[in-house]
Amino acid sequence: MTLAIATAMAGKAVEVAGEPVRAAVAELSRRVRERFRGRASDEDALARAAEDAGGIPLLEGAVRRLLDEDPAFRGELEAVWNHAQTRAEASDDAVINTFNGNAEKVIQLRDVNGDLNIS
Repeated sequence: MTLAIATAMAGKAVEVAGEPVRAAVAELSRRVRERFRGRASDEDALARAAEDAGGIPLLEGAVRRLLDEDPAFRGELEAVWNHAQTRAEASDDAVINTFNGNAEKVIQLRDVNGDLNIS
């Protein structure tokens, strides 16, 4: 999520699945950009990433620090992100597997031909 936000904030193309996720990335980027106002080092990271894609890791670090400093804000962003992912739709013959939460093991499949045994 933080990489998608940083990339979008820098004005670079972000490859995501479907319109709901694209709209969510735009919304998340707007919210983070608002939080960056008045934070000189974060604004500098944003300017550097906008000039050169090589600055995106620095910007992602700034986004991560912001979210670490404000867990409530992180929760808001994660809720927007998770909601958008659950609304993503596959087109043509595509598949979208979505998993949110914690699990010891997750198995996601598409076409299974024949027997399947999971132990």
